Amino acid sequence: MRNALGLMMVVVWFWQFAAPQSGLANGDDSCCWLAAAGAVIITPTEPLWMGGYAARDKPSDGKVHDLFAKVLVVEDLTGHRLVIVTADLLGITRELRTAIETQVQQYGVGRENLLLNASHTHCGPALRSDRLLRLGIDARYAALSQQYVRLISKRIAKLVGEVVSRIEPARLVYSYARAGFAMNRRLPTEKGFINSPNPDGPTDHQVPVLRVENAAGELKSILFGYACHATTLSIQQLCGDYPGFAQQYLEEAHPGVVALFMNGCSADQNPYPRRTLDLARQHGRALANGVETALMTKNQKQLRGSLKVDLQNVTLRFADPPTRSELEKELASGNKYIRIHAQGLLDELDARGEIQIIFDHFPIQVAQFGNDLTLVGICGEAVVDYSLRCKKELSGNSGNAVWVAGYCNDVFGYLPSKRVLLEGGYEAGAAMRYTAFPGPFDESVESRIVAGIHELVLKVRSE
Repeated sequence: MRNALGLMMVVVWFWQFAAPQSGLANGDDSCCWLAAAGAVIITPTEPLWMGGYAARDKPSDGKVHDLFAKVLVVEDLTGHRLVIVTADLLGITRELRTAIETQVQQYGVGRENLLLNASHTHCGPALRSDRLLRLGIDARYAALSQQYVRLISKRIAKLVGEVVSRIEPARLVYSYARAGFAMNRRLPTEKGFINSPNPDGPTDHQVPVLRVENAAGELKSILFGYACHATTLSIQQLCGDYPGFAQQYLEEAHPGVVALFMNGCSADQNPYPRRTLDLARQHGRALANGVETALMTKNQKQLRGSLKVDLQNVTLRFADPPTRSELEKELASGNKYIRIHAQGLLDELDARGEIQIIFDHFPIQVAQFGNDLTLVGICGEAVVDYSLRCKKELSGNSGNAVWVAGYCNDVFGYLPSKRVLLEGGYEAGAAMRYTAFPGPFDESVESRIVAGIHELVLKVRSE
């Protein structure tokens, strides 16, 4: 399947569960959900500029395997619905999210019911045409990027509609295992934190798995996650990196099953070792093995009850921006990205009279599955602290499992915790030079986000 034609040839898998009388009609209350899944190829059909590494100096050159977008639709018996879209992309842009959100309304999917997650592969197409223009990339690639976003938004929206039309009685089962190739990449040195393996840094090696079975107990779909950057590779060929291989291996092992990967809070986590295609395959195999272990573990939890989903925005603030004189000094920097960033802020200062420090488009999303599982979706490249904290604070003593995904809905850039902000380094603020933002967030960023998550979790759990 991974050798199929590109974007214009769409491959969609649909699965349909056994007739209702074999489950609910026979009084089997374990089959208390409706679900379906499907997939579509989103591989570009022509060379596009690739995202993930600013040092790239040429467009894509072929592919290792196809890129996919996949859809899992879950609904309880009262009609409450969650639509999860996963994609072999660097991120979900606001433009892509808005386009899909608008188009799926015709299928009865509201804004709060739609969760988009990017695998964060660094061997996928660049989606931000404005960024390409800002960095001085040939304008034709910016135009191709815009065209690609429009095209895949239509493909994904169509897939959502088709999968929604196929939902049938299902069982949902949650379990988890572990994989060990992710390692913290923030190494403290005398000169500050650098990007290098830090075996003593925090990690989240859990591999959460949601298995979807039909009324006969047959495996039909697997949603799984892991908190690790998809940066094994930096090649010029399109590739899903380790998440793409993990999905491929699972689908090969379970013919007819749709496997969907959802990235976690992995902004400060890298796969190690890295840099070769063979290592990407190895990490994919390790993750697939973790999923297989979760599928056979004895601690599986069958989800029951109702589904509650909601989404709301949190308002964040950036730290005080540089002054005009500071920005003018940066125009003489030997780093072209510092110069480009400074010029952009000077242009904003001239046009607006000030530099905007309020960030009022930070969506957080929560899905509550009965009393068994809370799924939290955080936008941006969240560091692992968010996952570890949410799991600790939201699980309580009730036995409710907590699954935290980053890279959801709007991947605007890095999202540091207060600890990372105070430590400094790339994830803390240096990465902002590749965006149009003024600089790092202020120290309230973590408290604002966690407070918003708690508020939303309390709301869906009390409904």
